[in-house]
Amino acid sequence: MELPPGLVYLLRLFPYFAIPSAAVYFCLRLTQEYQPSFGIPSWLVIVASVLARPLLFTFNFYYAKWANKRAAAAHGARLPPVIQESSFSVIPKMASSTRNGYPSDMMFQWSQTYGNTFQLELLNTTLVVTTEPKHIKAILAMQFDAFEKGPTFFMQMGSLFGTGVFNADGEMWKFHRSMTRPFFTRERISDFEIYDRNCDLSLVTAKKRLAEGFSLDFQDLASRFTLDSATEFLFGNNVGSLLAGIPYPASATERTPRSFYDHPSTVFVKAFTEGQVLSVCRLGYGDDWPLLELWGDRVKPLRKIMDGFTEPVMNEALARRERELQGGGDSKSDEDVTLLAHLVRHTQDPKILKDELINLLIAGRDTTMCLLTFSFYMLTQHPDIEQRLRQEIFEKVGPTGSPTYDQMREMKYMRAFLNEVLRLYPPVPADTRTTNRAVILPAVQTGTQPFYVPAHTSCIYNIINMQRRTDLWGPDALKFDPDRFIDERLHKYLVPNPFIFCPFNAGPRICLGQQFAYHEATFFLVRLLQQFTEFTLDDSTNAPPPVEWASGEGLKATEKIFPLAHLTMYVKDGLWVRMKELKSG
Repeated sequence: MELPPGLVYLLRLFPYFAIPSAAVYFCLRLTQEYQPSFGIPSWLVIVASVLARPLLFTFNFYYAKWANKRAAAAHGARLPPVIQESSFSVIPKMASSTRNGYPSDMMFQWSQTYGNTFQLELLNTTLVVTTEPKHIKAILAMQFDAFEKGPTFFMQMGSLFGTGVFNADGEMWKFHRSMTRPFFTRERISDFEIYDRNCDLSLVTAKKRLAEGFSLDFQDLASRFTLDSATEFLFGNNVGSLLAGIPYPASATERTPRSFYDHPSTVFVKAFTEGQVLSVCRLGYGDDWPLLELWGDRVKPLRKIMDGFTEPVMNEALARRERELQGGGDSKSDEDVTLLAHLVRHTQDPKILKDELINLLIAGRDTTMCLLTFSFYMLTQHPDIEQRLRQEIFEKVGPTGSPTYDQMREMKYMRAFLNEVLRLYPPVPADTRTTNRAVILPAVQTGTQPFYVPAHTSCIYNIINMQRRTDLWGPDALKFDPDRFIDERLHKYLVPNPFIFCPFNAGPRICLGQQFAYHEATFFLVRLLQQFTEFTLDDSTNAPPPVEWASGEGLKATEKIFPLAHLTMYVKDGLWVRMKELKSG
């Protein structure tokens, strides 16, 4: 029987608390017995034994601060400023923010007070948070070897990711990376037949729902399109989530058939989303996250549901491999083999395979779903941009054709549009690394000191807040304007400082599937804009943003929807929209 994480944590803590108390107790008792002249009362023995660990903890805490300050000074550096709030105030705020807060808004508020790089002290853990491109460059590229996912992240995300590529370092990460890299070459990601089939089915589904007079949840539609496309591309097995249909709005939920809720893809997505929310909640508690789950791992049952969705795909791949080895099946050429089949050739370990499938589905489904969802949101807010996009599509592709690889390369405004969506609404708004040795983050300005970060410190690099900074992108940074990726602003801001734009990470861990995501999103938007126009939000169905957001800063104050983030960004309760079919001619 496997013990819950909370009990394992407490058992691991027992020696931590017991040894100092036991040592003090026996020392004082021996003194009482052999040096009675000291006159140590029994009550003092008890009090000293109980307080031994808290006093030692306090001593170690302040000694570590002193030692770190001294080490920083020795390197001509300083420690990042510390947020002046108690752990018992910060931790609940972070947990609440994950569930219902504007993505990374707490980090933004703190950066306004403490600067773009600062520290959070959470019980037994210290976090360094940065929105500084020079520091993010150091984390992702220049000092890559000094930053890893780290043991704390492994434990926090282990129930969800297992040992997959997003939860691996060292040789295991290199193994996953080497397995996936060959499947994101230009030749493989330029085969658009998969997009074509799934896109056509998506838009037919949308037309049927609109013809009934109802709005549709575009986020759900996009998630099914990306899930079916990802599973067909990566695993050679389309899971058919689009065949389940799409939900009706809240005003007509009785029309949504039971078969929709019971479809394996719907069950999977629900568990998938909740598993990510619970896993991200663990991050705010640092090493002490098991105390949240004292009596049971809350993510593990959800992962079991996810595995129930992926196991048939895995088992089929294993069986096919076995038939090939026995000479009873057709052995495909390297050009025809899928990523899953390639993995099965190198390992038949069910745990490694299931872990990798979950990791790949997060990469293949969630990120592009986010990009398409917020692209549609921007289309509803900027009809002039819709017209420019359609004009480019008609000029390069035509009113009905499917885009080719070369045509996509020619659609400069479409790429600029997607980049602007990725800038303001990056699919992964923040990510984390842990130092495996002490590092120096470079000085931001001439005449200022660099920052010293001790070994084994968790570091959060906040992409969404960095990509909205007016000092990095210009005074109009909060305005949605794709032209900034085409006109003189491109060369003024981005070209000389490329790390201000990192929606797909950077350095050795840069997302291998970024071109896949660009192609998939471009293909879908081309077909969408060829067939539909007049995109609007269904305000009667969409979850409204909290009233207090209107008095906030930045885009938070003007949002028309309720964006949230777990590992990736999404819209609370879906993006309910209306649109009209585009008339021929």
